[in-house]
Amino acid sequence: MKSDRYLTGWEKLAEIDGEQGEKVVEALKDIAPDFADLLIEFPFGDVYSRPGLDLKSREIATVAALTAMGTAQPQLKVHIHGALNVGCTRQEIIEIMIQMAVYAGFPAALNGVFAAKEVFDQRDAQASQTE
Repeated sequence: MKSDRYLTGWEKLAEIDGEQGEKVVEALKDIAPDFADLLIEFPFGDVYSRPGLDLKSREIATVAALTAMGTAQPQLKVHIHGALNVGCTRQEIIEIMIQMAVYAGFPAALNGVFAAKEVFDQRDAQASQTE
């Protein structure tokens, strides 16, 4: 039986990241299932579910932080999908990257732009397949 935190987190993860988040959790099941549970309970069950910021604001902060880190491309791509899912536009995502050039440097921002391009291209390809 999963905890209330887990159930709340799973709902929030599905709302934000949809299929992308589910893929991450599924990939952890055979190697680190307890880590997958923690990933759902803490960030999504405890933090993303807090009332202080809306999901769009939380995803803007997350995309900015992951871009600034410069070492988390897979997670950045998941959260670019998430940001788009909760209402960010592609132009807003690019503006986040431009802003990060000031605080994290051009290499980190450039890597962020290329991650965004991959996500945008992937979404465009999926959209054209469903037409």
